[in-house]
Amino acid sequence: MDEAADIGLIGLAVMGQNLALNMSDHGYRVAVYNRTISKMDDFLKRWGKQHLLIGCRDVKALVKALKRPRKVMLMIKAGRSVDVVIDELTPLLERGDIVIDGGNSHYPDSERRYHALEKQGILFMGIGISGGEEGARHGPSIMPGGHRQAWPEIKPMFQAIAAQSEEGEPCCHWVGEGGAGHYVKMVHNGIEYGDMQIICEAYQLLFAMLGLQADELSRIFADWNRGKLNSYLIEITSQIFAFKTQEGHPLVEKILDVAGQKGTGRWTVMSALELGMPVTLIGEAVFARCLSSLKEERVALSHHFKSPHPHFSGNKKQTIEEIRQALYASKIMSYVQGFMLMRAAAAKMGWKLNYGSIALMWRGGCIIRSRFLGEIKRAFEKNPELETLMLDDFFKREILEAEKPWRRVVGYAAEFGIPTPCLSTSLAFFDGYRSSRLPANLMQAQRDFFGAHTYERVDKPRNAFFHTNWTQEGGDISSTSYNA
Repeated sequence: MDEAADIGLIGLAVMGQNLALNMSDHGYRVAVYNRTISKMDDFLKRWGKQHLLIGCRDVKALVKALKRPRKVMLMIKAGRSVDVVIDELTPLLERGDIVIDGGNSHYPDSERRYHALEKQGILFMGIGISGGEEGARHGPSIMPGGHRQAWPEIKPMFQAIAAQSEEGEPCCHWVGEGGAGHYVKMVHNGIEYGDMQIICEAYQLLFAMLGLQADELSRIFADWNRGKLNSYLIEITSQIFAFKTQEGHPLVEKILDVAGQKGTGRWTVMSALELGMPVTLIGEAVFARCLSSLKEERVALSHHFKSPHPHFSGNKKQTIEEIRQALYASKIMSYVQGFMLMRAAAAKMGWKLNYGSIALMWRGGCIIRSRFLGEIKRAFEKNPELETLMLDDFFKREILEAEKPWRRVVGYAAEFGIPTPCLSTSLAFFDGYRSSRLPANLMQAQRDFFGAHTYERVDKPRNAFFHTNWTQEGGDISSTSYNA
């Protein structure tokens, strides 16, 4: 072997192959290994002559091929498989070597691996990567977390292969220690669930309420992509509506209305519940996919409960614009919730997240990339301690401008029997979050009535708790253990 490799990469599925080629394009020599050797042989046969690739027949050979400190990146299925490969690797590594998990691992697994490898002197990094196979090949969004000491060693390579923002900045910056990188990627995917769902709800309103067909929808989304909603998802939605079958029919209308999911959206919702954060839009987006899977039950029920289907007699052009503004306002709420969740997780885990850098990392290469993220970056640059995006002058102005059409659109959906779980819950969240008074006083009275859970009073200092014997029969002892 003439030259040692800069990095080793284990796992040659589509993402692993494209990342290896991306690294090679930028002058880095990559040692590759895949458990199914034939897949590696095919990869090298196709690409080996024109790229800086070294094929390795086993993990031991891969480690031997690397420069020190050794850097080994895993691009394999999340879960037990990652632990198996790490267990195989660690006896072959030395103190200061770096193990990088670039898969979609759950952040608690990355936390666990970080601490376990640290005890052995091995530096673990859990890196979120977004952008699919095209991003991996030409520049993904990269969210690096893990051992801080490892970051300077991999920073030049990973910033080189990452996407760039319109300003030429790499969409790859240090996130935080432990599982922070995979946590930020998880929230990215949760926001992706929400973005996709609100776009689908806008489509359903345009299609079912206004009667617009695929060609018109393609033009509308292309027009929206030239404005404030400019984003990858809006762009591809326009292209999807324009795509025809061989018979000349819109392909989208031939696709069964059952959505799949791989779990990162559910992880986001579960984390939100654990942290007590009202990430309602992502939650409804996850449940909307679950509801879509009940196709046979939905079809059966549709025969018993007919949709209202009133005739739309309003101004179509005006209503299309109102739907655009409702979509835009809901998108703002999605990011409000996502950044709230990251702030709560950072406080719990002791991470020091740079929210402006996170917005920058999402500007290019990833699925939720959009012009909109530039405003989020600017908001956190102006005020790194910003508690909520709703207090930033730009977002406050945008919400107020969109509020009335947003309310009208949610009203239209209810009138026409069109389900808009995310457009509706985003408005309900906005109304709840901006309210100085909610009916939780009654709820707390109920809890105290049946479970002696106590309550606070508006005329007393916070954290002073009271209990009332509501029936004069239950006694005066309050609850200290049972909660409902």
